[in-house]
Amino acid sequence: MDYRGVIKPKVLPLMIRNSGARGRLVRCATVLATMSLVTACSTLPSSGPTARGIQHGYHQGAAGTPGHLPFQVVEVTTPTALPPVAVVPQSTLALPMRQPTDLIGPGDVLNITIYEVGVSLFGTTTSRLGTPAGGSAATSAANTGEPGSSTARMPGVRVDDQGYIRLPFVGRVRAAGRTTAEMQSAIRDRLRGMSQDPQVMVSLDESITNSVVLTGEVSKPGRWVLSTNRETLIDTIALAGGYKGDAKDVVARVQRGTGSYEIRLSDLLDMPQRDLTIAPGDRITLISRPQSFSVLGAPNKAEELHFPSRSVTLAQAVAMAGGANPNQGDAAAIFVFRYVPAPSGDDQPVVYHFNMMQPGALFLAQRFTMKDKDLLYIGNAEANQPSKLVQLISQLFVPVATVRAVTQ
Repeated sequence: MDYRGVIKPKVLPLMIRNSGARGRLVRCATVLATMSLVTACSTLPSSGPTARGIQHGYHQGAAGTPGHLPFQVVEVTTPTALPPVAVVPQSTLALPMRQPTDLIGPGDVLNITIYEVGVSLFGTTTSRLGTPAGGSAATSAANTGEPGSSTARMPGVRVDDQGYIRLPFVGRVRAAGRTTAEMQSAIRDRLRGMSQDPQVMVSLDESITNSVVLTGEVSKPGRWVLSTNRETLIDTIALAGGYKGDAKDVVARVQRGTGSYEIRLSDLLDMPQRDLTIAPGDRITLISRPQSFSVLGAPNKAEELHFPSRSVTLAQAVAMAGGANPNQGDAAAIFVFRYVPAPSGDDQPVVYHFNMMQPGALFLAQRFTMKDKDLLYIGNAEANQPSKLVQLISQLFVPVATVRAVTQ
């Protein structure tokens, strides 16, 4: 039986209508995809500028274009283009004056012992045999003809803020600025005429004048007495039980009067010639201040990284960042962004450029020392922009292919 006559009147118009709807749907999806493509071509995804973009920004800033920060670009292609290695500065603090270790000052606490012969002003009289006077012992002392003696101990005599102390029968005596030996002579002179042949012993119980204060990242923070007045910074830290943490992450700050000096402990340990003599009254603070640099652009990871050692080269920094991502990064666009002190005293932004596609740059990267708060930027590869565009086009036309497959 011939069914063509039955099918043509009913099925064919339906197929024509479906074909027209499908065509309109495909054309609509194509127009939408094209419009999206035109919009997206100017906004392809990127993690930062390319090397050409940085050069363009440099020229715009040099020309004074509004909205563009002027900065300097240094092409590191020879050893002479490397920045100078930072030198640990010498201390600018005034040299301490050598003073006696038993010098007395305000706040010090003295132990004073007075020995007397004969009539006693301060204590109970005893014979030379050690028997207290009075009773049978006094009779024994009288029979021997030996004079009695006494001992008076006055511990905990604090020097006041004006530098004086007060003693019975002696009165107010100037103590600040004297040594313990000079203080003994001053008290003995005051007692003459009141006591028979007095002898005086003075010692420091608490020495504020001859001490320093250590705080921060030390094992035993507090006040520590300088026993020789020849202690250096390393010696004084050792008095407090040493530092806590890693030496490369700790900075020692010494405050002397109105001046201060800072040095990283790892530098101090590597260069003992930078050690300085500590003076009484210094305040020493150990501060935890790890050094770090940031990684941005197209590396295998973008983050802030801490220095694993006292110093880090650019080659080590790139290795720590995982190198340039082969799918996005450009090894010829390795940049270090840094603020460099200018002769005027201001910080000048400088960008150091390394083309690590050239073998010589790999050697220079081993001589370039990273600094704290540097920014390592790995530029995006310009050759990857077409591949990104192709990926974007394929993503945009997937809905069109899906519509075509469904309507067929």
